[in-house]
Amino acid sequence: MNMTSVVRIAAALSLASLLLGSAYAQIAPPRTWPELKDAVQQRVDHNAYPLTGMKPDDVREILSNINSLDRDEWATAWSKMGSRYADQAAQLAATDRKAAHAAYLMAFRYDAFGGWPTPNSPGKKAAYTKSVDDFKQAAALSDPRIEPVTFAYEGKPVNAYLVLPAGATTHPAPVVLAIGGLDSYKEFWCERAQEFTNRGLGIMCLDMPGTGEAPIKIDVGAEKMYSAAIDYLIGRKDVDGKRLAAIGVSWGGYWGAILGYTEKDRLRGTVSWGGPIHNYFQRTWQEKALGTREYLFDLFSARASVYGVSTLDDFLAYGPRMSLEARGILAQPSARMLLINGVQDTQVPIDDLLLLLRTGTAKEAWVNPQGGHVGRGPGWPDGKILTDIALPWLTQLVSE
Repeated sequence: MNMTSVVRIAAALSLASLLLGSAYAQIAPPRTWPELKDAVQQRVDHNAYPLTGMKPDDVREILSNINSLDRDEWATAWSKMGSRYADQAAQLAATDRKAAHAAYLMAFRYDAFGGWPTPNSPGKKAAYTKSVDDFKQAAALSDPRIEPVTFAYEGKPVNAYLVLPAGATTHPAPVVLAIGGLDSYKEFWCERAQEFTNRGLGIMCLDMPGTGEAPIKIDVGAEKMYSAAIDYLIGRKDVDGKRLAAIGVSWGGYWGAILGYTEKDRLRGTVSWGGPIHNYFQRTWQEKALGTREYLFDLFSARASVYGVSTLDDFLAYGPRMSLEARGILAQPSARMLLINGVQDTQVPIDDLLLLLRTGTAKEAWVNPQGGHVGRGPGWPDGKILTDIALPWLTQLVSE
């Protein structure tokens, strides 16, 4: 072995130590590129998260142009396919708005996955930025209209989307604040906006702190950003400010839960869909969960980014103060809540749902015994849980 090789190995080991800290040996190794390539193709073949709505042949082509785990190589291949659909959409926009809308959405999906799960390289940042532009182009052609809106929080702009059902100008609509998760941003929620408007519900699509275009990282009190969103909605004449609710998915379920306490007087109720509550934030859970194969790749990087930290030791030290138990919130009175998750979840412990369920105000729950993260499992994809469980509950909630 020559000296150059020794230096390279030493540098690699130093980088691993920097990224993972003292608990490096306790985290399972990531998928190799061949393993990741197979896992991605399997998920798109089954239309499974996080590749729902993509075309298997497109993804097969994309993966054929990637040969390593390099983040920028990944981003380039996905963005190339995104550009193909964006070009198609631009050509269709003047003659076929519906087809152009569909093409821009496809461009968004591919560009967004080029930046997935977190934009932590130059190429991934560019892919993410491009995906937001794709989505805004799709929004401009959408029916019902997807309106980009901005409100202020602590002097900083917060970007969101608002979609209202037909007739809201004369009959103000109930609105659900829909909060994204660790890697599913506000645009992913707005892809499902029609599921809300078909039921007479409006939807405000929001990033969670530390993701997307959110101007703040996760910290104690960050839920006040959503209080500012409620202030904004109450000020609109086409929104019924007395019929508001919230739903958060995955990490977003944390905000769905906490808003049930902090905004119990302004929200009819909230849905915490697979959200962390207390046990998730503990070192013993994180050291196990960071190695889960339920998540495709780069889980530590994504989880650390929302706190604004980079080492495992800093990450493990940061989390516990976010616990609702540590914050003294769990036993307080709350608005109505629906809790959703799967017993087999390897990303957020089912014990968090059970803790929330048996503490404080009585709550409701839907638990899939065979389900993994957010309850998804055989016969229960994300979309069905939304349409068959969460949305009927929300619709009834705001109609009472």
